[in-house]
Amino acid sequence: MMKPHQYVERDTCDLHTERLYRDRVICFIYSKLREDAPFLFRLLTSRRASSLIAFLNYDFFLSRRVSGVAPFLRPSALDRSEWLDPPETLDTPKKIFERKIPYWQCRPMPDREESIVSPADARMLVGSLGKGSALFLKGKFFDLPDLVDRPAWVEAFRRADFAAFRLTPDKYHYNHTPVSGRVVDFYEIPGAYHSCNPGAIVTLVTPYSKNARVVTVIDSDVPGGTGVGLVAMIEVVALMIGKVRQRYSVDEYKEPKPVEIGMFLEKGCPKSLYEPGSSTDVLLFQPGRIRFDDQLVLNMRRPLASSRFTEAFEKPLLETEVKVRSQIGVALPWA
Repeated sequence: MMKPHQYVERDTCDLHTERLYRDRVICFIYSKLREDAPFLFRLLTSRRASSLIAFLNYDFFLSRRVSGVAPFLRPSALDRSEWLDPPETLDTPKKIFERKIPYWQCRPMPDREESIVSPADARMLVGSLGKGSALFLKGKFFDLPDLVDRPAWVEAFRRADFAAFRLTPDKYHYNHTPVSGRVVDFYEIPGAYHSCNPGAIVTLVTPYSKNARVVTVIDSDVPGGTGVGLVAMIEVVALMIGKVRQRYSVDEYKEPKPVEIGMFLEKGCPKSLYEPGSSTDVLLFQPGRIRFDDQLVLNMRRPLASSRFTEAFEKPLLETEVKVRSQIGVALPWA
């Protein structure tokens, strides 16, 4: 029996117990099925199976009639006043999942040029690959060479500081740019479609570097950039996520463009959209170039809280719920 999974709401510092979507099913797949039927397990975490499950959950007319518009919304506290489109037009689970919000109003961004902002509405952890860091978490969530899959970026981020953002199915699923800078590399890496449920994450070693993902490397040390060095933004697909659609737009959601090498990205703008399901963003920063906000670090170590990450890794690891475009840290100049 998996223990409850709790997180801290950033704005209030309140502790909440998460109602994990399809938790019993996910726990069964990643324990019993993974051990007793590995072929079936691999099949269920394949792209084809993930797309089929997503279709049945979000598009299939019968599932909508039986389950209602969106079963995962029932226990969730979605603020429908934030929806950019009229609620009556969002009449399918997929439309609700891919909803737009007036982020320029309801997700204000700090004015400080050195601010690094959250790429998503998500529950986040911070860590470091540097052995001398108090946030040292090497090998817990990803294997760096597998995650970025290119020698140049393995070297650049060898002792990186990182932040992982877990998007639950009820969240706003546009990703926004965390920094301003120029794209120096952009590529896709094939892989599996494992769940981002905390129970699945702790069962499957380094899941983020096993899933299909999109890597965008941004040089922020350019004119007009945030000044935090190289930043790798890895958009990790998950169960029921078909792909990541690149839809960068400077003016609200207008005239979206695919991300390309050489493009300048402005901080806080919509960059991409996940297709239905849960998913994860990982940000990598060169060592010594970011100072994470103290509150995020302190929340991870909060006592008397139950977290599946803490239980599995035997180290306090409590997530904080953050809003897209809110500050998560500040840039530090080269020493």
